[in-house]
Amino acid sequence: MRMLIFILMLATGFNAYAQPVFKVSSKHEADVKVFAANSKYDADLVVFEVSSKYEADKDGLWFFTNSKYDAKKKIFFVDSKYEADIIVYFANSKYDAGWRNQSKIGKWK
Repeated sequence: MRMLIFILMLATGFNAYAQPVFKVSSKHEADVKVFAANSKYDADLVVFEVSSKYEADKDGLWFFTNSKYDAKKKIFFVDSKYEADIIVYFANSKYDAGWRNQSKIGKWK
């Protein structure tokens, strides 16, 4: 029984941060302020945009919803990395997606 509970907790933790997101037009509406970097080496999180919310099953796999009510997180893209809660880099491969700076995971929760 303990092993089953442990496995369930582990499985839930792995995709807890892979979420449908909605881009809002005001930073006051946002749950998280995001800056898009030009290099993955500057990023806290490497992101790959997926075409279905069911594909968002790993950290960094984002599905942009058309409705803020379908989103787990509302994000606002800021112009400066100093204004951001997290810095992301949009990758060309979903295999690159994931956290580079583990200390920023708390900003995403």
